[in-house]
Amino acid sequence: MLPFLWPSKAFQPQIYAGGMAAIVAVFRVIYGGGSRRKMVLEAVICGLIGSSLIPLLEYFTLPADLATFAGCMVGFVGVEKLRDYSDRFMSRKAES
Repeated sequence: MLPFLWPSKAFQPQIYAGGMAAIVAVFRVIYGGGSRRKMVLEAVICGLIGSSLIPLLEYFTLPADLATFAGCMVGFVGVEKLRDYSDRFMSRKAES
């Protein structure tokens, strides 16, 4: 196997978190009876959100190994709920 194609260990938590978020999102949409389009879009968006969790975990001084669990939770909650949470959080910040 070519060594430059295999991701380094530094990026593996991000890959695991994004992949787990995407996989869980796919199964959640299938279980809920969503369309194929929704399944693909939800998986891509959850995967991108899941892969961006490492800096957030580092900010809160949590280990990077929690990224897989956090990615799984992102996929389980879904994009709509995450958007609702962020809208509520931002509206509170805007009021103060």
